Amino acid sequence: MLTTTNLQYSYDGKSSLRFPDIQCGKGEHWLLLGQSGCGKTTLLHLLGGLLTPGQGSVTVGDTSFNGLTTSQLDKFRGKKIGIIFQVPHFVRSLKVGENLALAQQLAGLPVDWPHINALLQRLGLGHKINAKTDALSQGERQRAAIARALVNKPEVILADEPTSALDDKNTDEVIRLLEETATEAQATLLVVTHDGRLKERFAKQINL
Repeated sequence: MLTTTNLQYSYDGKSSLRFPDIQCGKGEHWLLLGQSGCGKTTLLHLLGGLLTPGQGSVTVGDTSFNGLTTSQLDKFRGKKIGIIFQVPHFVRSLKVGENLALAQQLAGLPVDWPHINALLQRLGLGHKINAKTDALSQGERQRAAIARALVNKPEVILADEPTSALDDKNTDEVIRLLEETATEAQATLLVVTHDGRLKERFAKQINL
């Protein structure tokens, strides 16, 4: 489902970050571990099609990113890939629920308010559906970002440090939600982190 071959990326055109080949099967749950500065976020952005590799390829299902135009890649990512960023980004003028609805609209999907509400309820944010994102706490913002990444029922879920701002209780709830959602959709889940609390939760691991 998610495959990479000979991935390399350079920020300065001189030295390159080189990444191990990845093969994550459909419905599998993976943990990618590494200390800060080792290139975890860069790799996640390559896997999500947000960066273009200097060398190598990323394939999701039967689709190689190398064969897509920018517009095609944007639409493919919106429908097939859910990305949870380390620092959540929202449209500040929109309410929490409206940010999730926008994600559906940008992917060319109809807005599904019952699904949006149910997802926010599962994350303990049902009462925040009409709140502005600026009014959320750091932990609430992280959970809202997770809801937005899951709202289109993606085939691949990429999570960049999804538990970094959460206490143990919310960490357990968020990881359980990610695992349950991925299992229900038979989606591939890749959690990128340096959070040692997650090591025992994932049998399949990649170390950078």
